[in-house]
Amino acid sequence: MNAFWQCPGCRKTLFRRELEQNLWVCTHCGRHEKMTAPQRIEATFDQDSFIDLDADLVSIDPLEFPDYAEKLEAARQKTGREDGIMSGWAKIHEVKVACAVADFSFMGGSMGSVAGEKITRTLERAADERCPAIIFCASGGARMQEGLLSLMQMAKTTAAVARCRQRGAPFIAVFTDPTMAGVLASYASVADVILAEPRALVGFAGTRVSKQAQVVKMPDDFQTAEFAFKHGMIDKIVPRREMRDTLAKLARMLGGVR
Repeated sequence: MNAFWQCPGCRKTLFRRELEQNLWVCTHCGRHEKMTAPQRIEATFDQDSFIDLDADLVSIDPLEFPDYAEKLEAARQKTGREDGIMSGWAKIHEVKVACAVADFSFMGGSMGSVAGEKITRTLERAADERCPAIIFCASGGARMQEGLLSLMQMAKTTAAVARCRQRGAPFIAVFTDPTMAGVLASYASVADVILAEPRALVGFAGTRVSKQAQVVKMPDDFQTAEFAFKHGMIDKIVPRREMRDTLAKLARMLGGVR
């Protein structure tokens, strides 16, 4: 692995070890690089507290979509996991939470039947135990290779949020770069509290599609966390260094139990 890393934003070069110690945030311009699910779990939750409960769930190829099986296998080889979300139990500052963490490096974090099932199980665990649910979102949208089975996950996960609400279990969503399309239009946007990392891409359609459809010129910060915050869609933008403490305070305040 290269010992150096060049920031795509400011073009400054850092030691990779320095970048890792700063939680993959550029020390010059503050650009938040994408993190894998294991990296984010390590940075967010109490040491060795995460229990992975759904690692055995495996996507199938219901439509026999061209090249889907090959792409799935390539993603599994790349990440060492069966799908793009890790879910289970964890503790944050000793507060027990049900959690799910998306990984954009697995087929762009696309939400297929397995991802939807993991999100739903996370929310149902929180509802059953009446404890907080914390979900880190990172997705380009629904997984087109699974067709309607993928689109059904939008309704399925949103219904699970409603069950949390009925049981008094708080749901906190964290928008990371990117949080788009079917994920944004389902469970992510109906959380009780919505946080976002700085400059995260947040929107429904991709930038190119939005430009084709626009009637008036969009502002420069369109489809960013800052734009969404300004228009009331996000409750707070939280730098990565502050995310762990912020989530712990929210979990405890909204009903966390030790």
